[in-house]
Amino acid sequence: MAKTTRVVMPQLGESVHEGTISKWLVKPGDRVTEFEPMLEVDTDKVNAEVPAPVSGILREILAQEGQTVQAGAEIAVVEVGAGDVVGASPEAPAPAPAVPSSKVEPEAAPPRPAERVAERPEPAPPPAPAQKPQAEQGGDAHRYSPAVQMVASELKVDLSRVSGTGMGGRITKKDVQEFAARPQASPAPGPAPSPAAKPGEGDQVVQLSRVRRLIAENMTRSKSTIPHAWQTQEADMSGVVANRSANKAAFQKQEGFSLTYLPYVIAATVAALREHPEVNATFNETELIVHRDINVGVSVGLEDTLVVPVIRRADGLSIAGIARAINDVATRARNKQLKADDLSGGTFTVNNSGTFGTLFSYSVINPGQAGILTMEAIVERPVAVNGMIGIKPMMYLCFSFDHRVLDGLQAARFLTSCRKWLEAVTADSPVY
Repeated sequence: MAKTTRVVMPQLGESVHEGTISKWLVKPGDRVTEFEPMLEVDTDKVNAEVPAPVSGILREILAQEGQTVQAGAEIAVVEVGAGDVVGASPEAPAPAPAVPSSKVEPEAAPPRPAERVAERPEPAPPPAPAQKPQAEQGGDAHRYSPAVQMVASELKVDLSRVSGTGMGGRITKKDVQEFAARPQASPAPGPAPSPAAKPGEGDQVVQLSRVRRLIAENMTRSKSTIPHAWQTQEADMSGVVANRSANKAAFQKQEGFSLTYLPYVIAATVAALREHPEVNATFNETELIVHRDINVGVSVGLEDTLVVPVIRRADGLSIAGIARAINDVATRARNKQLKADDLSGGTFTVNNSGTFGTLFSYSVINPGQAGILTMEAIVERPVAVNGMIGIKPMMYLCFSFDHRVLDGLQAARFLTSCRKWLEAVTADSPVY
C-alpha cells in the first residue's frame, strides 16, 4: 500500500529561518528521486536547490512559487511505493483504467418490486473538529519559530492559548498579533512595553529588510538565551607581521590573491581549540556536546547583511590552505553564490572587525556555539621590552563566551593559547 511523505522547508543555514520558493522543478504527477533537486529556494543569504527527501510521486504542492515559507513548514506531499503505477517509462504499457473494486461483477438484475426498499438519505458528514491550540496538537506542532517566539515575548502572549492557521496548524506571527489584539486576550503580568518611537519632522523611515529582520531575530535569541561573558588579551604580532611581509609577494604570485592576517588568527584559534576541546562545544540544556570536527565560521560583512560561511575541518589546513578557504567563501558570499551547506555546521566563529580599525569588540555568539573570537586592528604602540620602551605591532584578541559552557579560567586558558601561538610565529615559519 502506498504511503505519503510530507516534504518540509529545510533550514538553509543557522541564522536563516525562512525561504522564498522561486521555482518548482517538478509538477504534481511527476516522479521525484531522493537527493535529486525538487525545487529552488531563495533567501537573503543563499540561492539553493532543495533535494527530494524520498523517491516517489509528487502528489500535491502546498506552497506555491513566490511564497515565503518558514523552515519546517510543509510544502509538498510525495507518495512513496507507487512508482509501478505512475511515472512509468514511456515504453511501458499504459496502466489499465481504474475500476470501483478489485473484481468486476456482472451487472445485477434489478430487484423485484417486493424486494425494493426505500432509499435512505446519505448520512450527514460529521462536523469538523474545532481547531486546537498548537500546544494541544500532536507531533511537532509545539515547535515555534524564533520569529513567533520573539513576537509572543514582546506582546506577552502565552503561545499555548493561540490557535495556528499556518501549514500543519503551525502558529504564525499574524496569529500571535491577532490574538494579542483581541479584548479577551489579557497580557501576562509584567512591565508595560515601551511605546514605539514615532518619527519626527525630518526623520527618515526605513523599512526593515527581511535579512535585517532575520539578523535581529537571531541576535535577540542569542542574547536572551546565552549568558555572555567577555575577556581580552593583547598579542605581540611582530612575528606574524614579519612572516606576512616575507611571504606576501610570492603568495600573491602563486595564489592570485593577497595574504592577510586573518588566516594566522584562524590557525591560532584552531590550535587553541585542539588544546582546549571544551571550547569547541554546544550547550544542550542537560549535556555538553564536544565536537570532534573543528568547523570555523568566518564573518563576512556585505553592504546590507552579514553572513558566516564555514570552513570545515580547519585543523587539517595550513595557513595557505586556510587563506584559500577564506578567499573562496568570501568571494562566493559577495557574488551570492553560497550554498546552504556553506552556512551550517559551524562549531566556533572568528570575526575580523579590526579590518575597519576597531580596538575592542563585544561580539554576539552564534547560537549553538560556545564562543566567538574577534581579532582587532594591529596598531603600533609603545610597549615595555626588557625594561625599555619599544614600538611593536600589537593586537587585542576579544573573546565572547557562553558562561554555561566555560568559566573564566577555561576561557583565559583558551585565549592565552591563541596569543602564545601568534607570538611564536617567526619570519621563517612555514605558510604552506
